[in-house]
Amino acid sequence: MAGLLAATGTTAVAEARASAAAEADAPDLRADVNRDGRVDVEGDTDTAGEDTWTPERGAVLLPNIDDDAKRCPVKDSRGRPLSDSKLARCNDASDTVVNGKRDAADLARLRTVPRPDTPAGHHGTVKAVGAGAKKSRVFVHRDGRWTLLRPTDRLTAKELRSGVELGVEATDVVRDRQKWNGLVTVRLTVTGGGASRSDDVVLRTAPVLTHHHLQKAQEVLVTRASGRDPYSKAQQKFVKKLAAQVKSAGITKPLTKFTKYGDPWAQDFVEPAYASMPGPGGTPHTMRVLIRSAQLDRPAGRELFEKLRGPDVGVVQVGAARDSEEWTLNSMGNLETIPPYRLGNKSYPAGRIIQGYRKDTGSKPARTMRTFLASQGAQDPLLLDTSWLSVGHVDEFVQFLPADTPRGWRVGVADPAAGVALLRKAQREGHGSARMFSVPGSPDVPAPKETIKKVLASAKFHADNKLAAERIKANLVVLKRETGITDADIVKVPGLYVRDEQGPSASGLSDSRTLRRMGPDSLRELNQLGGAKKSTGADGRRAGARAWQNSAYVPGAVNGVLLSPTRYLAPQQWGPVIGGRDIFTDAVTSVYREAGFTTRYIDDWYTYHIGMGEVHCGTNTLRDTSAPWWKTS
Repeated sequence: MAGLLAATGTTAVAEARASAAAEADAPDLRADVNRDGRVDVEGDTDTAGEDTWTPERGAVLLPNIDDDAKRCPVKDSRGRPLSDSKLARCNDASDTVVNGKRDAADLARLRTVPRPDTPAGHHGTVKAVGAGAKKSRVFVHRDGRWTLLRPTDRLTAKELRSGVELGVEATDVVRDRQKWNGLVTVRLTVTGGGASRSDDVVLRTAPVLTHHHLQKAQEVLVTRASGRDPYSKAQQKFVKKLAAQVKSAGITKPLTKFTKYGDPWAQDFVEPAYASMPGPGGTPHTMRVLIRSAQLDRPAGRELFEKLRGPDVGVVQVGAARDSEEWTLNSMGNLETIPPYRLGNKSYPAGRIIQGYRKDTGSKPARTMRTFLASQGAQDPLLLDTSWLSVGHVDEFVQFLPADTPRGWRVGVADPAAGVALLRKAQREGHGSARMFSVPGSPDVPAPKETIKKVLASAKFHADNKLAAERIKANLVVLKRETGITDADIVKVPGLYVRDEQGPSASGLSDSRTLRRMGPDSLRELNQLGGAKKSTGADGRRAGARAWQNSAYVPGAVNGVLLSPTRYLAPQQWGPVIGGRDIFTDAVTSVYREAGFTTRYIDDWYTYHIGMGEVHCGTNTLRDTSAPWWKTS
C-alpha cells in the first residue's frame, strides 16, 4: 500500500512538472494591449484581454493608406490622368513590401515571447484569421529588414527560442462595419511533437476621425485661381490677405494652395481627418486622412491624390453619391464636429459629427458617406435640419468655440433676431435712409443699393428671418438634448438671412448673388462675376426647386475660421455705416470678444459671399492630431 501511494505521488509530481513545462513552452503572442507604445514580453501588462477589444484595453493598428515613398502614380505610362478608382487604389498597403522607415513606423508591433527550450524540429506560423484576414497583412523583422510573412511561411525553432518581432497593417479603412468592423485577429501557432498549439491577439483598426475646434489649427488650405478675369483677380487678392491673417495668428506653415481645378470651395471637396495608434512612449503615431467628398463628379477632389497624398497623408474615397441624393448636401461644408463630451452613459472622446439634411423631404447626405462615418464607431453622426437653407450646409448657422468652462466649448449660432434688432435700432435713431451695405461695387457687379428702410419694409425679409430663427432654435433643441448644453453654453452672433433670389419667391432685395455654389459641371463658369450661369437644371443641381430656402444676407459671421484658441477670422460684414462705424462689425466683434476671441475680418464678398458661402466655405484647416482617441476620460 505504501509503495502504491509513493508511486501515485511520484506520478502526480511528474505530471505537474510536465504540465508546467508545457505551459512554459506554450506559444505566447503579445501586442500593445495596454496602449503604452511598447510590447511587453517580460511581464504580464500586455496579456489580460489580449484576445478581445474594449475601449479600455486592446491593441490598435493603422489603416496603412498613405504613400511614404511617394511611389503612387497620378498618370499612366502614356501620360494620361488615371481614373478616380485607380488614383484611390494605390497606397502603402496596396503592395506587399515595407516602403522604408516611415512605412515601418506605420506597422503595429507584435512580439512572440522567447521560448528558449523550444525543441529542434518545432516551427511556428503567424496569420490573420476571421473577417480581418482579407483586410490585413503581417510582416516579420529578419536580418534588419521587414519582409512579408505569408500564412504558410514558417518561423524556425531558433526564432521561437529568441523571440520574433512582427508588424501588422490594415490594408484599408473600415468602410461598412456590417461587412467588416475593423477587428483583426492574429494567430501564432507552434507545431511539433505531433501537436499544435495557438495563441491569438486582437487588434482594432484605428478609426478615421474628423477634427474639432479644440484641436489647434496647424495649416490652412485654400484654392488659388490662376486666371486674369475679374473673379480670379479678386480671389488672388483674398488668398494674399488670408496668408497674412494666418501668419498673424501664429500658424507657421504657409498656405497650401489648390491650383489645378479652379474649384473655389476648398471646404467642400475634402474633410481633413486623421487616424492614430499608440506610438513610442505612448505618444500617438498619427496619419492624416483626407476624406474626399462623395461628389466624384467634382474633379477638385483629385488634387488630394495628386498634390497632398504622401508620407503620413492618405486619402479616402467612398462610393459616389447616387443621382437621387442631393448634390449640395454631399459637400463637406455640411460636416462639422462637436468637440469631445460625455452625456450620461455616452462618451465621445474624439467629438461627434453633425451633418445637415432636408427634414422637409427626407433628403440626406450620400448613404456611402454616412455609412463610412458611422462605421468608424467613434463619432456617431447627428443630423440637423438644413432644409431652410438654399445650400443646406450646417456651417451656415452653427459653429463650436473653445471656452474656459468645465465643458471646454460653447456653441456659436447665427441670431437673426439680433440682426433685425440692429436695423430697427438704426431706423429708430433716424438712419433709415442709410444703405444696407457699405461694400463698394465692382466693374462687373454694382454695389447693392437698398436702404435700411427698404429692407425693414419687406414682408418677405421678416418672414425669411422668422423662419431662420425658428429653424435655428429647433436645431438647438436637438443639440441640447444630444450634448447637454444649456443656454449658458450658447453664443448668439448677429446675422441675417434672405431667400434665394433666383426663385419665384424672390425677396426683391439685393440681386448681386451671381456666383453660385451648386453644381459640378459649371464650376468654371460659375467663377466668373460677370454673366455667371444661374444653374437650375440637372447639370447644376442647385439646392432644389423647393420654395423659400435662405442664405446669408449680411456675410455670415458664424461661417468663419477659428485660427487659434483665441483668434477668429470672420467675413467682413459690409453692413450699414452709421457715425463712421459698421454696426454689424461692431456687434459681431463685441459678441466674440465676450466669448474670449479677438476677431479679424477678411473681405469675401465678391469671392464667396455672393456665391452663397463665406471664408469658411472657401478654406480648410489641418489641425493637431496628438490627442489619443482611445482614452475615454
